Amino acid sequence: MQAIILAGGLGSRLRPITDYVPKPLIPVNNIPLIEWQIKQLKKFKINEFIICTGYKTEQIENYLEQKENFGSKIRYSTEKSPLGTGGAIKKAAKLIKEKSFLVINGDIITDIDVRKLYSNPNSIALVELRTKFGTVDLDDSKIVRFREKKPIENVWMNAGIYHLDKKLVAALPFKGAIEETTFRRFASKKNLTGIKFKDAFWHSIDSHKDLDECSKALKGKKI
Repeated sequence: MQAIILAGGLGSRLRPITDYVPKPLIPVNNIPLIEWQIKQLKKFKINEFIICTGYKTEQIENYLEQKENFGSKIRYSTEKSPLGTGGAIKKAAKLIKEKSFLVINGDIITDIDVRKLYSNPNSIALVELRTKFGTVDLDDSKIVRFREKKPIENVWMNAGIYHLDKKLVAALPFKGAIEETTFRRFASKKNLTGIKFKDAFWHSIDSHKDLDECSKALKGKKI
């Protein structure tokens, strides 16, 4: 299985860090995001990566070269201007040799076992939605209990990990988000499969607060 890592974003919400380094090289507990991803995916026998880059590409390439690509085969699909997730995958898919491939957003740290997607081409990993704020329990209008952030049971969100049939590439936009274009059309025809991962460790790094929360959550975890 080949994997495409979507790592071309500007990471604007993580400024000023991303003024100096691209988002995939931001360290979480002293390990850059892209290193977390490559090492995790290698556990599932993925050893060939296509990295979609755009912003500060040279820094990403230099870092991985210094690390000898962690023993993997790595190629790059570089965007001269942002193409969105759909356009980025369409461009990178020219380097795909197999009938299907894996895609992962480059700002995710997770322990999801991606092999569970393999038996279903055009499938999306799902995790339970988590509240961004603490919640309360009410007895009529009286607050009786405060709760910290928690998953909302049976409300599932896109985890940003996909197993795609190469035939789907023709339906991707040259520019635009796959979530807002191809996935919507496929979903309307019931051509997408959702694979649920309950109680999975999953963090998306979109802000400084996300960095802090993920760093704390990783302590003691074997990922």
